[in-house]
Amino acid sequence: MKHLRFVPRLALFALSFLLTAQSALAQRGGAAPGIPGVYRASVEPHWFAGNTKFWYRADSAKEKREFILVDAREGKREPAFDHARVASALAGHTTADITADHLPIDSIDFAADMKSVRLFGSSKAWRLGLDSYQLTELSGDEARPPVGSTTQQGGRGRRGGGGGGGGGGFARAGARSPDGKFDAFVKDHNLWLREVASKEETPLSTDGSAADTYWRDPYREQAVGMQFTLRDPPASTPDVYWAPDSKSLMAMRTHTVPHHTVYEVESSPRDQLQPKLQSYPYLKAGDEIPVHKPHLFLMDGRKHIAVDDASFKNPWDISDVRWAGDSSRFTFLFNERGHQALRILAVDARNGDVSRIIDEHSDTFIDYSGKFFNQYLDDTGEIIWMSERDGWNHLYLYDAKTGQVKNQITKGEWVVRSIERVDRAARQIWFYASGIYPGQDPYLMHYCRVNFDGSGFTKLTASNGFHSVQFAPDRKTFIDTWSRVDAPPTNELRSMEDGPLLCKLETADATEYLATHHRYTEPFVAKARDGVTDIYGIIYRPTDFDPAKKYPVIEYIYAGPQDSFVPKNFRGRSGQQTLADRGFIIVQMDGMGTSNRSKKFHDYCYKNLGDAGFPDRILWIKAAAEKYSYMDLTRVGIYGTSAGGQNSLGGMLTHADFYKVCVSDSGCHDNRMDKIWWNEQWMGYPVGPEYAQQSNVTLAPKLQGKLLLMWGELDRNVDPSSTVQVINALIKSNKDFDMVMVPGAGHGVASTPFGRKRLEDFFVKNLLPNSQSAGS
Repeated sequence: MKHLRFVPRLALFALSFLLTAQSALAQRGGAAPGIPGVYRASVEPHWFAGNTKFWYRADSAKEKREFILVDAREGKREPAFDHARVASALAGHTTADITADHLPIDSIDFAADMKSVRLFGSSKAWRLGLDSYQLTELSGDEARPPVGSTTQQGGRGRRGGGGGGGGGGFARAGARSPDGKFDAFVKDHNLWLREVASKEETPLSTDGSAADTYWRDPYREQAVGMQFTLRDPPASTPDVYWAPDSKSLMAMRTHTVPHHTVYEVESSPRDQLQPKLQSYPYLKAGDEIPVHKPHLFLMDGRKHIAVDDASFKNPWDISDVRWAGDSSRFTFLFNERGHQALRILAVDARNGDVSRIIDEHSDTFIDYSGKFFNQYLDDTGEIIWMSERDGWNHLYLYDAKTGQVKNQITKGEWVVRSIERVDRAARQIWFYASGIYPGQDPYLMHYCRVNFDGSGFTKLTASNGFHSVQFAPDRKTFIDTWSRVDAPPTNELRSMEDGPLLCKLETADATEYLATHHRYTEPFVAKARDGVTDIYGIIYRPTDFDPAKKYPVIEYIYAGPQDSFVPKNFRGRSGQQTLADRGFIIVQMDGMGTSNRSKKFHDYCYKNLGDAGFPDRILWIKAAAEKYSYMDLTRVGIYGTSAGGQNSLGGMLTHADFYKVCVSDSGCHDNRMDKIWWNEQWMGYPVGPEYAQQSNVTLAPKLQGKLLLMWGELDRNVDPSSTVQVINALIKSNKDFDMVMVPGAGHGVASTPFGRKRLEDFFVKNLLPNSQSAGS
């Protein structure tokens, strides 16, 4: 059962649709271990059984290493042992040159009494007596590191991961009744009942047909579940939910529709000479979708009770079915197609009457795919619910029976980003938030705690950076790792009580990194189109940057409204930096219409994806150029992949006076050609005239400047025909352009070595004079 819910099924989206989008949330721990030239950047704790101590290994430059022991209760950090004495002791066991900071030890394992420690090298292991510093070489099982490390990779997990279970309540989806007396099954598309003991079969419904069946429809479930394509769907099963007392059940009846099929020609298959035709079901914006609705059946008299659908007409999805513990009612989550209504509805098990428990509305859209959380608290008859109704993403506490809001749990001009834990016993919520510190970048993540009644709001992290945490097994302390694009990671041990610093663990050493790269990526802030709102972005400069030169500017864009995309934590060398080193200034920013700010900020995207924040982006770049005169705004390029492919070409077509060169990769150029859930959520349903008006196919005759279109022949994320239709429109308009189609390739051609080279070379050719191209 899933009752703790936040951004359901989004992992499928993140794995593919954001192939090249650099979300600031993608990196656990604030910085990835192994960034060349950056040392002591992360802490991987190995906790002792009592949860009060842990050790970790700190790796420094020139392959130096140190083992650290931390007493979390006392806030004490010290070497795990005398490294010089260990080096001396090891000298008698090997001919290698051993020093205190170059021990041939990979990991360690303390004895429970802390009087000895096992040392594990690449091929040998020893036991070290901490009183005598005598070494004993080990063999057999003792020479093997412990299986199942006690390392706690608490982390904050993925944004949208939710986690845990709601507990309580019943959502029994299955054919056999809880008392074991009946099996529900489908025959001739109708719902039937079979007594287990006598095998006697009785029809419960008579309204089933091939068009309206009681079979579960895997096509529909996968389509609205935000999968791009459907492959090998599971066999259909009855869609049945029994009441705990086995006296009634709810079954979904699905209205089926023909599958929308996309066809692709694989020109160069590996196993044969001749091309292959490939096809797969893929729902696009405006398509007819399968619809399922609940039906109530009573075992007494085998009655079929009609459930009035006035409160759940035209569903996009009906999910999260739950029976009350006393079997008096069942509830479900209704998401209306068009995503302007999201409701929890209750159905009386006696008569089928429907009541609204939670009724969320929006004149634009409800961000169900990115800002959804609900948890039932059955012991107290409450529901925790997420909403942007006051203009910011916050949490509310509902009375689950009456549907009344008991109180708003979080409030203020900041946003809840993800829920890490709901502690029912303590009636507390632990979560990540952004924008809680004035003066800091509002996208920076901080860890917080609040009571169910809204009291006791506590900010557990404070440093000016992007934070992630790893928890002690007993959750009394945590490791806080924070960084920014211009500040390497800092690791600190803090108390879970109210966040005070217990001890500093590691501050990353980036001396070698700076010696090679000369500078960090620079955050930059400028005003949006309204002259009030701050727009946040970053600037990459060439490694051999010379402020006396003039540099073309290239914007890397991804303006998808499902998230924000400018990196916020410290990272190593990126594709943007590689391109900058060819002789460019690279910029990236999150304009209006992207997520993780206020609802007003986000609403700019509604039925307006063609805007892509360009009025804000252009003002931002101009503000940067006003500060930095070496940015040459007579030579501006733009590139992106997927939604960024759509954005980059859209910017070229609608702002030709600014953007002169464009590389558009795997673009979803017409929102009617792309996946249903993403496009209908932001562009609205039914499909309106704005779809065609903002299509790059429609706008293609406006092309000026230099354009390179790239796409993969077998892209199953974005229909390749989306790009080919742009090509057709450009040809009809007699426009010059370049294109690269990669046979057999999928989504994101620019991420391949061939595609990346073509992208970089195209900008060098069209933005750099010959005198500067030598910097490539």
